Amino acid sequence: MTDITNLTGKLLIAMPDMGDPRFDHSVIYICAHSPDGSMGLIINKPAPDVRFSDLLEQLSIDEGELTVDVRIHYGGPVETGRGFVLHTSDYTSGAGTMEVAGGIAMTATLDILEDIAMGSGPKRSMLGLGYAGWGPGQLEGELVSNGWLVCDANEDILFGRAAEHKWTAALKILGVDPLMLSASGGSA
Repeated sequence: MTDITNLTGKLLIAMPDMGDPRFDHSVIYICAHSPDGSMGLIINKPAPDVRFSDLLEQLSIDEGELTVDVRIHYGGPVETGRGFVLHTSDYTSGAGTMEVAGGIAMTATLDILEDIAMGSGPKRSMLGLGYAGWGPGQLEGELVSNGWLVCDANEDILFGRAAEHKWTAALKILGVDPLMLSASGGSA
């Protein structure tokens, strides 16, 4: 893949006419994109009924000196019982950490939750339950069908607490006014 077609480390912004309600107004950070398929985490849909401290208790992880409340998100419809921590790359858990792009990494092992609870985790993080996944060529087809816009990611959008503003903030990176988006796409 060339850099132009590699979406790893980019944000997908759902178009207003997204046919799948699970992705309505979603912003997805793409963690992996290759000819074999794609994987990403929805970063703007908090899971309102799940608290980080409750998750630690359920996993029998000592809260230690827990001083942060990591916001837990609905990461996507695939493997919703599995957690993925998106974080700054100042933290690594050896083989359990995958460097994504631009100082952002992802870890899917319990030790990152233990380290966050003990105050030795990454500078910034968010946890997604489940992920969004696409088979070979599927995401590219959705892009051609005008299902998504693509833009560069930044830490403020990835880790900011105001999830309700992330969709609009991502559009602003592209210079797009949400009111000007059409619910039906076309091509020139």
